[in-house]
Amino acid sequence: MPVFHRTALDQTGDYFAYEGRSEPLAEDIASQAEVIQYDAAKRIGSALAAKRVFDVVVASTALALVSPLMLATALAIRLDSRGPIFFKQERIGINRRRGERRRLNVAMDSIVRRGADRRAQINAGRPFMIYKFRTMVQDAEKGGPKLACENDPRITRVGRFMRKTRIDEIPQFINVIGGDMSFIGPRPERSFYINQVKRELPEFTMRLMVKPGITGLAQVENGYTKTIGEMKGKLFYDLKYIANLSLMQEIRILFKTVYVVATGKGAC
Repeated sequence: MPVFHRTALDQTGDYFAYEGRSEPLAEDIASQAEVIQYDAAKRIGSALAAKRVFDVVVASTALALVSPLMLATALAIRLDSRGPIFFKQERIGINRRRGERRRLNVAMDSIVRRGADRRAQINAGRPFMIYKFRTMVQDAEKGGPKLACENDPRITRVGRFMRKTRIDEIPQFINVIGGDMSFIGPRPERSFYINQVKRELPEFTMRLMVKPGITGLAQVENGYTKTIGEMKGKLFYDLKYIANLSLMQEIRILFKTVYVVATGKGAC
């Protein structure tokens, strides 16, 4: 069983990650939450404005470059299985209600308390419709929400390739340009799973201080989320990302994403 260490500042001003590959202890997550509480007002507001410029430039450029690939992918999906080419689903985005009302100057422990009680049965952030290329058979969730797992029989032949290369994520560039998502940020989750996880970890809603992303620190470190336990573990990386929000971090994650796409790391 790996041993985890509380997050601390190193000499460069960055934050140590926990050691090991299992999910972090609750105290490691709480430690990152404390860092955000201390740093939120100074760091996040101005960083989000810079991120928006970065997002529009990167997403617009990428969409223009990959448009031939999108056409080829659409044809492959159509030939491989029955059903629509695109997959759309409601996800939860940035919590603008809290951000606008409190301007990020409120202590985050208050946000955590409210996330655990008053908003227990409603969305913690703003719902939006996410777009992807369809990688599963039609009506894959007829029996209810279910996370994808390794060797999932619902994934089509073309879908397996798209997931490995992350081609299925390309339509989300449209979400980025529209302002619902960022190029880099926490994974966009469904309200069903947010409400499940935040009962045990109220800090989970702190992920919604920033827009969800196509890629992000948690995504490149751990790949696709296959269980609720992994979703909790990724919270550590999401909070670490928010605590260190900067353009330089965006660029580092962007380069690491290229490596993940090239190697197929973390695909299912």
